[in-house]
Amino acid sequence: MPMKNVELGPDAVIFQPDLVNLYGCRIGAGTRIGPFVEIQRDAVVGERCKISSHSFICSGVTIEDEVFIGHGVMFTNGLYPKAANADGSLQTEDDWTMVPTLVRKRASIGSNATVVAGVEIGEGALVAAGAVVTRDVPAHAIVAGVPARVVGDVRERSEPAQPVLLRRARA
Repeated sequence: MPMKNVELGPDAVIFQPDLVNLYGCRIGAGTRIGPFVEIQRDAVVGERCKISSHSFICSGVTIEDEVFIGHGVMFTNGLYPKAANADGSLQTEDDWTMVPTLVRKRASIGSNATVVAGVEIGEGALVAAGAVVTRDVPAHAIVAGVPARVVGDVRERSEPAQPVLLRRARA
């Protein structure tokens, strides 16, 4: 398992550690990380989170406590990514600006969602599967679509949540 300079909290569980890439990050107590996850340096994952398989958490992402990250969730950390500079030289860390992202306590991000750099996902918010989050998500909001738009409030949903999401997304 590539784990370099990782601060791992007590009772954190890394499933299939040989299939996870963690370096220079901080993982809180009781957090569970699935296989095929990469968490880069300077990323912070809070306590009692669940990070599902095939997710990518890049530098500059802060995830507070009790957050759910579904399968295949992708975070970005640059607004205008490029491989090369105007002169053709390969870009380095000095050639771009890392833009931080914040996921507040108890938020949930559905499978295959993409979270663009610089946004804040509010406390208790729910990001639908496949959504592309390009702007801040209010606390307790349900967002869906490309780009993600508010379609409801988690405090008003009835179980199961998915039929409510689909009904409201079509309205």
